[in-house]
Amino acid sequence: MDISIGSVFTALLVVLVSALVIRALVLLVWRPYSITKWFRGQGVGGPGYKFFVGSMPEMKQMKDAGSKTVLDASSHEFISIVQPQFQKWVAEYGKTFLYWFGTVPTICVADIDLVKQVLAERTGLFPKNYMNANLEALLGKGLVLTNGDDWKRHRKVVHPAFNLEKLKGMSVVMADLAQQMMQQWQSQIEKGSNHEAEIEMSSEFGELTSDVIAHTAFGSSFMEGKEVFAAQKELQEITFSTSLNIPAPGHLRDLKLPTRSSQHVKKLEDKVRNMLMRIIEGRLAEKDAKGYGSDLLGLMLEARAQEQDGHQMLSTQEIVDECKTFFFAGQDTTSHLLTWTMFLLSRYPEWQEKLREEVIRECGNAVPNPDMVSKLKLVNMVLLESLRLYSPVVSIKRCAGSDIKLGNISVPKGTMLSIPIALLHRDKEVWGQDADQFKPERFEHGVSKAAGNHPNAMLAFSQGPRACIGQNFAMLEARIGLAMILQRFTFTLSPKYVHSPKEAITLMPRLGLPMILRNVH
Repeated sequence: MDISIGSVFTALLVVLVSALVIRALVLLVWRPYSITKWFRGQGVGGPGYKFFVGSMPEMKQMKDAGSKTVLDASSHEFISIVQPQFQKWVAEYGKTFLYWFGTVPTICVADIDLVKQVLAERTGLFPKNYMNANLEALLGKGLVLTNGDDWKRHRKVVHPAFNLEKLKGMSVVMADLAQQMMQQWQSQIEKGSNHEAEIEMSSEFGELTSDVIAHTAFGSSFMEGKEVFAAQKELQEITFSTSLNIPAPGHLRDLKLPTRSSQHVKKLEDKVRNMLMRIIEGRLAEKDAKGYGSDLLGLMLEARAQEQDGHQMLSTQEIVDECKTFFFAGQDTTSHLLTWTMFLLSRYPEWQEKLREEVIRECGNAVPNPDMVSKLKLVNMVLLESLRLYSPVVSIKRCAGSDIKLGNISVPKGTMLSIPIALLHRDKEVWGQDADQFKPERFEHGVSKAAGNHPNAMLAFSQGPRACIGQNFAMLEARIGLAMILQRFTFTLSPKYVHSPKEAITLMPRLGLPMILRNVH
């Protein structure tokens, strides 16, 4: 009897191991082979699949080599640093090619017409699907990462926080906080021996935009939210440093093994959640007859108290997730927009002077408001050109939610789609032979006409239904901040500046942006 049971157990074990081996061979060998053959039959090539690791070793090697590159400050051709794999493979295989993120097939979509098809789609054929679990810890399941009905529900709640009247109210806070920052700069200049001060602008803009989002969206302050911003900055670095880790194949991706790194991420995530819960609980305690307030947090708490189809419009956890999203996305991208615009204006002093003349003409010495900055056409052109050349987000991903047709290519369900924004913003077939050059005048007649026959070529805020909901907020903050700086200061690059743009989720100067500031008068 014992022998019989043992034999059965052994047989079952052999069957189980055999099934696992077969499953592994399908995932690691047969599926990559058949998908590669499928795409090659349609004329789509690529760097080829290597067992388990896919194209990752080659990508890491190119990125490591690129990270050691230092450019001349007059050059804007940083693709060899940030996206060397796309630069190399587009040259070899064309704008649409297959590469492998471990065992995950990924199509590079660097053809602007195909990009438009993906981003303009409204029925959910191309959902967000990020394989890096740390990104969810950083952003939460807010507007950026949700899909389908959840995304529609979140957007319905959040959208009213960014209407025109709300933005006008926010602009007062933006200007007040910018003024405080510039008073500190003024003090440093007065103390300087040559009536000038060297200031590291990227960290200054980071604090300013953090303070603005804390005040305008959450009724908090930078000091109250400082722990959140510090923890999110660390999560940002971890998320990017693990972005080229080989993902586990298939359903194994759902397993969260308790590694030292994952435990540290969990600790940071808990820290962010606890701080956000304190802000939320403070607002709940302050509720009066008028409700929870009219800012973003107030609107979300009102939604928490309402029901849709028998369920809360937003749960407390979903509010925490949206807070994560806006604490990070609401400050990080605007901070880098201001940083890179200041860099460009220091490299092109003639444009700096043109903008200063426009600001003085339209605003005088008054604190700029939305009506004033709406007239700053040259300022807007420069900000758009800055977004084109130094887009804070250099790539975005989508997933084929079902078997779909992308242009003339049949793409199987589960294939990732990677859209290299930085590379597309330099496509000479789209933007012209001067695509690598700083030419704000290309935006003289608006965004839709800047790239000739390609009205959807500007991707800094994405396009279509999933375009950034905060883009008007970001542009208003950037216009007001830049106008106030131009009213008060002239600026040049410090000799200490090192021109080596770095991607860490968003595009930033690797060693900051030290600048020399002087008073205008």
